[in-house]
Amino acid sequence: MSVTQILFWLLSVLAVCSAVMVVASKSPVHSILFLIITFFAISGHYILLNAQFLAIVNIIVYAGAIMVLFLFVVMLMNLNADSEPPQKNKYILFGGTIAGASLLLVLVAALKQTVTTVQMVETNTGNVGLIENLGKILFTDYVFPFEISSVLFLSAMIGAVVISKKEA
Repeated sequence: MSVTQILFWLLSVLAVCSAVMVVASKSPVHSILFLIITFFAISGHYILLNAQFLAIVNIIVYAGAIMVLFLFVVMLMNLNADSEPPQKNKYILFGGTIAGASLLLVLVAALKQTVTTVQMVETNTGNVGLIENLGKILFTDYVFPFEISSVLFLSAMIGAVVISKKEA
């Protein structure tokens, strides 16, 4: 067994276990922290597939920005057991069972129709996910859509500042 396969299996186990803990954890703060671990494990998979740009963007955007914002929002909400409305557990359990069974049925039906092919993914080979190739294509073939999106982001930032500004 090669080092790449060992890393793949370790990252896979880490991603699946932390994703299960996101759902199983009773504390919202712990769920968010487990989701950040899941994002790091997925970024490790991107690195194994030679897609370094996706790995870095995943860490910066998802784990670094969005999850930290979720964490701050949950911490600022001051969730107490006293402020929660009482829940009817039997209805929630029944609805969850129906939804889970429906999802399982759809997954089994989708997997039944797939054709399995045995094809190994070559890791750390080629130059498909490298930033150099992405930059060349982005600034030669797609320079106009790139500039249009930057103007769109700039106008969204100006709009957010105008909306959030208080009247003096």
